[in-house]
Amino acid sequence: MIDGLRPYPEMKSTGVQWLGDVPAHWDVRRIKTLLKEIDHRTKSGEERLLSLRMRRGLVDHHDSGGKPIPPDALVGFKVIEPGQIVMNRMRAAYGLFGLADVCGLVSPDYAVFQPADNSYNRYLLETFKLPSLAAVFRAESKGLGTGESGFLRLYTDRFGPIPVSYPPLDEQRLIVRFLDWHGAQTAKLVRAKKKIIALLNEQKQAIIHRAVTCGLDPNPKLKPSGIPWLGDVPEGWEVKRLKQVSRIRYGLGQPPAEKVGGLPLIRATNVDHGRILAKHLVYVDPDAVPKSRGAFLKTGEIIVVRSGAYTADSAIIPADYEGSVAGYDIVVTATRVLPEFLAAVLLAPHVQIDQLIPASMRAAQPHLNAEELGAAVLAVPDAQSQRRIVAHIDNETAIASKAIDIAQREIALIQEFRTRLIADVVTGKLDVCAAAASLPEVTEIEPADDLAEVDDLDEVPNDAENEEVAA
Repeated sequence: MIDGLRPYPEMKSTGVQWLGDVPAHWDVRRIKTLLKEIDHRTKSGEERLLSLRMRRGLVDHHDSGGKPIPPDALVGFKVIEPGQIVMNRMRAAYGLFGLADVCGLVSPDYAVFQPADNSYNRYLLETFKLPSLAAVFRAESKGLGTGESGFLRLYTDRFGPIPVSYPPLDEQRLIVRFLDWHGAQTAKLVRAKKKIIALLNEQKQAIIHRAVTCGLDPNPKLKPSGIPWLGDVPEGWEVKRLKQVSRIRYGLGQPPAEKVGGLPLIRATNVDHGRILAKHLVYVDPDAVPKSRGAFLKTGEIIVVRSGAYTADSAIIPADYEGSVAGYDIVVTATRVLPEFLAAVLLAPHVQIDQLIPASMRAAQPHLNAEELGAAVLAVPDAQSQRRIVAHIDNETAIASKAIDIAQREIALIQEFRTRLIADVVTGKLDVCAAAASLPEVTEIEPADDLAEVDDLDEVPNDAENEEVAA
């Protein structure tokens, strides 16, 4: 079906740089003619609190792991109704828009819009998330200051005059129907490849677990570890807590101001089973990073995910990320073991699954602190054995690692194709109306988590643990 898509037969120039040509029968409208800002505030704070997430849109604040907030603290928050569009003013350039399907409350710093009767809110949402429009949103955002106070905001008086493509209402609906269908097909394909990656990572974990708990001798002499769940360990190995062989500190509690050409900010979304992923890296102003926080990373340090779905995942910092910035995570510096050995141990099931993940369990969502991480128990051989174990792991996991790289590149290509397709369809470069007319309505849209890896880019908790350092 994709191969059969063709351009519209007649196009016209819009005179809008980001948009280019559109079909001759389409209009170009300013956003303010399609939306009306609504500013309705709660007086009780009793309504459901919603959070705006990059991948999932508007979600229940508590169900998504947010800290409980009493109603009196929510008085003055904005009330939203089903069908309204919500914009995070500070993250509009990242496509952080959501569509309400329930009544609730959102941050008073967000903008809430009611679509006009002749506009389809789903089509508008797809438009506002276009990468080609992101640069326009960024250019129209304004603000003062640097660092944590230096975030730019896209205010309504700058958002409203921006021109966007505007097809007839029936075409808007057909475009969204087609994108929903394609999104469902894409999600199935991505999910299948992620299952392969998960199996390969399990294979790697089994190799790592055997090596870092038993060594390389197939018949080692063992001794009791003194830890019931750890069992016996090879003679000559010592049982230590992580804090005894490393220094542990926190990364930043709040992200600094972003800057093109700045330093990469390593966040949870960039940590994947021992590797740092370049995709979705955010670059920040080094001058906005508090020097006292020790957030600058060195080669061989290990970053451990502190909160959320990826809690307890970790990766060693390679040489090409020397000087990058640690986000809302924990940093481990090996002091009495080889960094590469320690990085392998932290990925082993007896540490990650048996110790760190259970320690991180909270009522709302997983959250690991430095004290819990430092208390993790590991078996440590002599330095020569550590080097041999690291070399063995590298050799035995090389094939699986290569296969994972291939699968991840394939996922990236699939996602890039979908991003390009959405842009071409929403801005009228491809005609999908005939194809969409024969498609069924997609009643259950696949979770966006299957289509994107970028994290939520929502506010990060600023709690007292940000100042905590484990010895």
